[in-house]
Amino acid sequence: MNIKATDIRKGYVLKFKDRVVRVVSASHHTPGNLRAMMQVEMKDLNSNANINHRFRADDTIEKLSLDVITMEFLYKEGENFVFMNNETYEQTFLQAELVGENSGYLLPNSKVSIAFIEGKPVSVELPPRVTLKITATEPGIRNATATNVLKPATMETGIIVGVPAFINEGDSIIVSTETGEYMSRA
Repeated sequence: MNIKATDIRKGYVLKFKDRVVRVVSASHHTPGNLRAMMQVEMKDLNSNANINHRFRADDTIEKLSLDVITMEFLYKEGENFVFMNNETYEQTFLQAELVGENSGYLLPNSKVSIAFIEGKPVSVELPPRVTLKITATEPGIRNATATNVLKPATMETGIIVGVPAFINEGDSIIVSTETGEYMSRA
């Protein structure tokens, strides 16, 4: 299926110059009086090579059809992440580099979509937002609702998210998995 370059999103698997690649990041740029473009960082699934490419807004690219299976994250074992198919109860081990930065949003028993091409896992897609508990942050400031200053907070998974000053240690918050930013209290 061909898609426009402006529709490319993180996690998509594309056919790019006869290579199968997974999109690591994609950002839309409209510089001044020039035409819009998509700056896309990709990883070749066969050689693990990083590829950066700038697409024009009107370019088209082939998005590969995948077998997407909803799986449940069980636990991390060494460098592998263990997922279970909810229908067949079959366990799948994924390497840490395939899960990538998404590992900071994975809690036991959370549901994710894993894409397969010919039985080989190629990408992990998280829900758009997750609820995480804060394990460490500076004490909150009372009545600090009007400021947009953020302070760092360490989540239960180890990632650090900028949160407003009124958020305290022990609070649960909703975090966007696409941007890694604080969205709201849980």
